[in-house]
Amino acid sequence: DRIMDSSVRRNTAARITGMLLYAGGNFMQVLEGPEADVDATMLRIAADPRHHGLVVIDRCAIDQRSFGAWHMGYRRVCRLDMQSHPSLAPYLSNGIDADGIAARPGLAIEMLQDFAYGQRLLG
Repeated sequence: DRIMDSSVRRNTAARITGMLLYAGGNFMQVLEGPEADVDATMLRIAADPRHHGLVVIDRCAIDQRSFGAWHMGYRRVCRLDMQSHPSLAPYLSNGIDADGIAARPGLAIEMLQDFAYGQRLLG
């Protein structure tokens, strides 16, 4: 909760939007906004002692924000989510499998969108 409160406050000031997904002790996050602001946010996250093992799965320019309505959306993956998203279970059942997700281009953003908006984009 403290991370979320801090994220919303800082992201609002930095013109950052995004989504945070929590599964099995790990987080997956997308940040959207001006490049310099995203870079500054990433540096702050990397320097924060609460975060370790930071892995960047993808980084690219976008034409339009996918999470523009949220300064930081949040979803905690539960067992029911695994049952209703069986194609995602291998990537989330033991924490977030960054290597497995990175091996499938576009999967990370699709997963975050799926959990953010409740759409069945996959499987």
